[in-house]
Amino acid sequence: MTPPTIASLRGFYTAGGSPLEVAEAALARIDAFADPALFITQTPPEAVRARAAALAAEGPQGRPLFGIPFVVKDNIAVAGLAMTAACPDFAHVPEDDAPVVARLLAAGAILLGKVNLDQFATGLNGSRSPYGTPRNAVVPTHVPGGSSSGSATAVAAGIAAFSLGTDTAGSGRVPAAAQELVGLKPSLGLIPTRGVVPACRSLDCVSVFAHTVADAAEVLRVAGGPDAQDPYSRAAPAHWQALSAPQPHWRLAVPRESELVFETPQDAARFAAALARLEALGATITRVTIKPLLAVARRLYDGAWVAERTSALRERVESKPETLHPVTRAILEDGLGRRTVDAFDDFHAVAEARLVSRAIFAAADALVLPTHPGLPSLEEMAAHPIAANSRLGTYTNFVNLCDLAGIAVPNGRREDGIPCGVTFLSPAFTEGRISALAAAFTDEAVQAPALAADEVELFCIGAHMAGLPLNPQVLGHGGRFLRTAATAPEYRLFALGHRPGLLRASQGGGSVQGEVWALPAAALGPFLTEIPPPLGFGRVTLSDGSAPLGFLCEAAGTEGQPEITALGGWRAYLATKG
Repeated sequence: MTPPTIASLRGFYTAGGSPLEVAEAALARIDAFADPALFITQTPPEAVRARAAALAAEGPQGRPLFGIPFVVKDNIAVAGLAMTAACPDFAHVPEDDAPVVARLLAAGAILLGKVNLDQFATGLNGSRSPYGTPRNAVVPTHVPGGSSSGSATAVAAGIAAFSLGTDTAGSGRVPAAAQELVGLKPSLGLIPTRGVVPACRSLDCVSVFAHTVADAAEVLRVAGGPDAQDPYSRAAPAHWQALSAPQPHWRLAVPRESELVFETPQDAARFAAALARLEALGATITRVTIKPLLAVARRLYDGAWVAERTSALRERVESKPETLHPVTRAILEDGLGRRTVDAFDDFHAVAEARLVSRAIFAAADALVLPTHPGLPSLEEMAAHPIAANSRLGTYTNFVNLCDLAGIAVPNGRREDGIPCGVTFLSPAFTEGRISALAAAFTDEAVQAPALAADEVELFCIGAHMAGLPLNPQVLGHGGRFLRTAATAPEYRLFALGHRPGLLRASQGGGSVQGEVWALPAAALGPFLTEIPPPLGFGRVTLSDGSAPLGFLCEAAGTEGQPEITALGGWRAYLATKG
């Protein structure tokens, strides 16, 4: 049975299908999957049908998620549905939707219900719930991943086209790897967390599970945006994109081999295969140290943020500890003894780790990591509930502390059939870039968003192209890759040391390869001040007849310089230099 995606359902509706048919199919899949631990509170079937009937009567009306079924982790408020956070004694019925839910419903989505989780989002494996452990839809013998266990299972089982989870320490990425999904963890504050039961309020994110990168990006486009009532909400920079076009070349950072740990040689082999795949896609890989990041990660469950978790549930921890799952209770009670003086050591350590991450991304478009060292079986998790859970967070715990965006995607299976995953990380508000990289990795065709009214095209032919030393200048001015292109056959190219010079030929000439980038119009002036003579901007005629702005050179600047037109472009010239 092919799982539903946003794209496939849009095609179904375009062909005349009805949301009523989709709703009935989703309800049938819930019954067929027959997992009593999946839903904590299911939307009554008659309410699902009524919602679908109303949508069918209204028509799409331009709503981007028209008729798309989804589920919500049961620590996110939905008006009229009980919210438990996997603690029966905590159960209550919110009067209002969390802003993220309200936005999805306004976009036409169909809510199927609230799904299970590690209690109070405290765990990465999915087994810490009094409602049971949701079945891993891919490998039932192994943990589903947590804390967003039900969110992942509902999508992996083909019940929902997408789901909402949360991610503080990896809860939006580990379940994705466990069940062969895309797990998008946005930048802190990009999706409002008002209406979410806090885990670590300063680090919490609402995450998205989907089958494709494009679907996850579409949900993020709808769900993202500031909330005036949420003190941790942040507005994205101008020209932010949820998904960009994949670049032809990438600069990728990868941990040193000595800093990588895996559960089995097969897990290590899958990650090595991922790196080989990325190199085949045109990536240049540089090994970096992530020891400071791994060190600060340990503070998430052994430092000030344990106390932050406890503060959100202090009254329950102190007055009703018996209502908590034993493992959750032990973690939260530990926070009561934390000292404020120690917290400042943690805060300073995080500041140092952010410096390290900034240095990594100054020279790389993304950091590539295994999503986890290996997936434990249910038996292993029962035998070692703390240690096995902690290992799952090896590569995820530091991400929110360092204010990074991340996306996890499937990375094949081990020889024994256990799924593996790979994660791409980058600085806050660069979701478009890493989603494009993830799409390229999974061989998913995506298109660049249309040029905005206040953007201009810039044709790059040298070191400003993707993966080359001056590309960070383009990115720093808000540039985004659009497509590869070539000039009309009327230009000459010269090597001017570390950069080329493009000159329109009065006669002869050839076609020169380059890249078209979108740049905010307001950034052109500041960018131009960074370009040394004899280079500047001017109109460049491309082979398709268009004439965007591009890098041109004064004729005097090419005198006595080697001409490289015959090579066809700067990358080809660099290849001759070894």
